[in-house]
This record gives sequence, C-alpha cells and structure tokens, in this order.
Amino acid sequence: MNIPEGKKIYFASDNHLGAPTPAQSLPREKKFVKWLDEIKHDAAAVFLLGDLFDFWFEYKTVVPKGFTRTLGKLAELTDSGIPVYFFVGNHDLWMDGYFEEELNIPVYHRPQEFTFNGTTFFIGHGDGLGPGDIGYKRMKKVFTNPVAKWFFRWLHPDLGVRLAQYLSVKNKLISGDEDVTFLGEDNEWLVQYAKLKQESKHRDYYVFGHRHLPMEIDLGDHAKYINLGDWITHYTYAVFDGKQLERKIYEG
Repeated sequence: MNIPEGKKIYFASDNHLGAPTPAQSLPREKKFVKWLDEIKHDAAAVFLLGDLFDFWFEYKTVVPKGFTRTLGKLAELTDSGIPVYFFVGNHDLWMDGYFEEELNIPVYHRPQEFTFNGTTFFIGHGDGLGPGDIGYKRMKKVFTNPVAKWFFRWLHPDLGVRLAQYLSVKNKLISGDEDVTFLGEDNEWLVQYAKLKQESKHRDYYVFGHRHLPMEIDLGDHAKYINLGDWITHYTYAVFDGKQLERKIYEG
C-alpha cells in the first residue's frame, strides 16, 4: 500500500466495549467514535487490533445487542472509501462473516504482514503468541474448536451472551483489580515473539495490542515492537505518516 501525500494510517486496540456494563462502557464508546470521526479526514486506512468488544459471538442470524455508534461509524468510514482492517482478539474471536458482509471490513484471525511506503509491519492482536501462557493457549484451542462453538451456538442468545459477559467481566484486567505493569523484555512474551520472528525475516515494526500497556521497545536492526495500550485507561493509539510510526494519546 502506498500512502498518499497528507494521509496517515491509524492503529488502535482493546476497547472492550460493553465492559464492565453497557452504561459504564458508553462514555468510552462515544470517545472512540469521536476519535474515528476526527481521523477520517486524513486516514488512508484504520487498523483495529482486537478486543473491540468485551464479548462478541455471531449466531446464524443474531449478533450481540448494542455498539450501534461504533458499527455505524465504521460503516461510514468504509462507505467513504477508507479501508478498515480488523484483527480478532481473545474477547471477540468468534467472528464469522458479519463484519465482512455488513461493514466491508476484512477480518484476520492471525497476524499479518503489510508494507506501507516500503516500511514493513507485522500486525496482530497478540494473544497466545510467544513462549509461556500455556494455560491460555490450551483454553483458546477449546474456544476455537468447531465442536465447542457448535454447542455454544445452541444456547439461547440471552443465556449465551449473558454467561459470556459474566465470565469476561471476571477478568481482573477489565475489572480493574489488577495493575498492568511492564515485566521486563525477558518476560514480555510478545517482545520475545517479535525477536524470534525478526531472526527469520526483518520487519520494521511489530504492532500488537492485548497487553493494555503502551510500549515501544527497540529490537535492534532498526526494528521496533509497539504495543498500542488500550481505550480503557490509556486511550492510546499509533499513527504512521509514511515515514515513521508515532504513539499518541487521545485527549478528546
């Protein structure tokens, strides 16, 4: 992708809309929609790196209630010709065609490589990557198993969505009972993952979410690991102007 003069590429992740309650989530959703509205004048593309929703599951004819402002604004962007790319997170990994069909937004379930103006990006949500986190990796295999998804789909949406929302809010990261702190390069699994990928092929930027902690770490060889933070406490995002990637805080 070549970025036209005066245009930029924007990256954001981890909104967890709907948590801990729809009412408490609504101000954050309005803030995010305001940001989308402000960047549309110079956006060449928008990348959303997962956990946009605190829970999302697509039944055959039903999707979770709410998020009308966000979905409508995303539709406005794509209808105007601004491409939006979505990477599923661990809270909204059960996507199955709705974004593609209704919003014209491609959905990715694995990290992908993109090149903008000759600069190479490796982009993904970040869950289950790198060493460690064995318990979650096992759980994710269950969550993504077609048989498990088939059984969950047979739950009435009122029961299934309520159950999933209850379990999701129990996540200490979302409830605010756990501080997110930097663990050091040797203990940050995504940093280790980026370093390992860099050994086999050079990329200029590795951009992820998931950790809810804004980070920028030099990987050597003119490469950087970027974590986008979140839209719960940090309201951070990244923007690439065709030459360099910059992390910013939205104050709107």
